Amino acid sequence: MTLNEIIAEIKRLKPVEQQRLKEFFITSIASFYPSQPIFQEINERKNKEGYTCIHCNSKQVVRFGRYTVKLGTKDVERQRYRCKDCRKTFTDVTNTPLYRTHKPEKWIEFIKCMLEGFSLRKSAELIGGIHYVTLFYWRHKVLSALEQMDFNAFSGIVEMDETYFLYSEKGKRNIQDRKPRKRGGSSRFRGISHEQVCVLVARDRQKTTYSGVLGRGRIAKTQLEKAIGSKLSSDNTLCTDAWRAFSTYAKSKSMEHYRFKSDGIERVKGIYHIQNVNSYHGRLKSWILRFNGVATKYLDHYLSWFQFLEIVKHRSDGGSISKMIVESCLFPINETYNSLRTYQY
Repeated sequence: MTLNEIIAEIKRLKPVEQQRLKEFFITSIASFYPSQPIFQEINERKNKEGYTCIHCNSKQVVRFGRYTVKLGTKDVERQRYRCKDCRKTFTDVTNTPLYRTHKPEKWIEFIKCMLEGFSLRKSAELIGGIHYVTLFYWRHKVLSALEQMDFNAFSGIVEMDETYFLYSEKGKRNIQDRKPRKRGGSSRFRGISHEQVCVLVARDRQKTTYSGVLGRGRIAKTQLEKAIGSKLSSDNTLCTDAWRAFSTYAKSKSMEHYRFKSDGIERVKGIYHIQNVNSYHGRLKSWILRFNGVATKYLDHYLSWFQFLEIVKHRSDGGSISKMIVESCLFPINETYNSLRTYQY
């Protein structure tokens, strides 16, 4: 049977059968992704300017033997380093999401599940041998690293707009001042209030994007400066809605500014509009619905997750898997299971 004939047969399957086949391929094929090239790329990217001690930032680092990691049924040797100044040892994955995690051979399958958007319970079922609570901590260790991905500055026209999420204490016991809500619920107040969390999204025409939680309630000028002041200059042209904080901020930065009322007829002025950022809001809110509410203290993590998915165009192929693992290992994190569990907004 040729490949085209196999594909034709798959198309004849019922949707439920196609889903079962997809799950089979995830569990069966993910294990064939080569992990060694990924670790080699981590090594090359982290040490492109020479070895640096992760403990004291000294350049006086030498190779200090090798250690063995078990990947499934194989034993793989990895390099260890030692700093001559602080005398401490480390590896390429020290203080990364992979540091001190058991069953490292499962990470490729787990990242595949993250890119597919599967729930923790579904991921645990597909991967096998890992509890879904453990996967929760794996997820947030990766997102703690991706949250540190940054860029130098916006270029040209920058669209900026805010959107709001209901303040959530999902997973917390003994919530004060109100009754617990089920699956999101709704605010007790009309309009924008302190029960809502403001998320700012700024995006230029090259798709360079900032998204982050600014605080509860309406946006303020000081919050804008703190969040993205270093990314903007008078060379940028700002496109926003009509909220006065944007106007005041643009004037303080000496930026050309175009305002668009949400209920106005004129939504485009030549090449100036906020359609790109509004479209981003729509995709973000549609994607985040699958989690049935996100605790506000973790919301920045989920914003970083979605931003990465936009970069890889929501693909879950081998290149996207490698990129997510490598990028998350380039930023130091010191998160532990305990620190993630006791996270505070």
